[in-house]
Amino acid sequence: MDSRLREHLTFLIEVDRLKTVLRASPLAAADRRENDAEHSWHLALMVMTLAEYADEPIDVGHTMKLVVVHDLVEIYAGDTPIYDTALGESQQEREEAAADRLFGILPEDAGRAMRALWDEFEARETPEARFAKAMDRLQPLLLNWMAKGGTWRTPGVKAQDVRARKAVIGEGSTTLWQAALHLIDEGERRGWARH
Repeated sequence: MDSRLREHLTFLIEVDRLKTVLRASPLAAADRRENDAEHSWHLALMVMTLAEYADEPIDVGHTMKLVVVHDLVEIYAGDTPIYDTALGESQQEREEAAADRLFGILPEDAGRAMRALWDEFEARETPEARFAKAMDRLQPLLLNWMAKGGTWRTPGVKAQDVRARKAVIGEGSTTLWQAALHLIDEGERRGWARH
């Protein structure tokens, strides 16, 4: 087998491990937590569905690439729950090391291209990256809403913490941020998020 193809296939087999990385977010349709692969698929579908609400014109295909790649590093770094501030302190370092390791499996040029997508998502300097990050924060908000609070009920987390952690949605879409605020406010009124 051609060595370049072998490296591509090795990478694809390795990233299948994303299906085993559990997130804190509950599923809306089943009584279990979602995994990273399900999360990434849902984000890609959200980009296709909600692109018209982006504050700036976006390349939908490129944005879908960003959301598909953004959590691959969690194969090695693990998921960092949004309200776990202690684990959050080491997140960037763990994920950078994981990106080096994972994208290093690919042929050099392909690895650089994949790493560039991951770096773009992290930096949030392009309209596509800002909208991708907005989807990354909106998706678990929707799941938590359907679960009558879900991770909003994490000990010590208050509605103001949810608003602060989700505010990045507004960097990609003012309209979706207003919708998110409505859901958080309503969740607080219903007692799903603490005052």
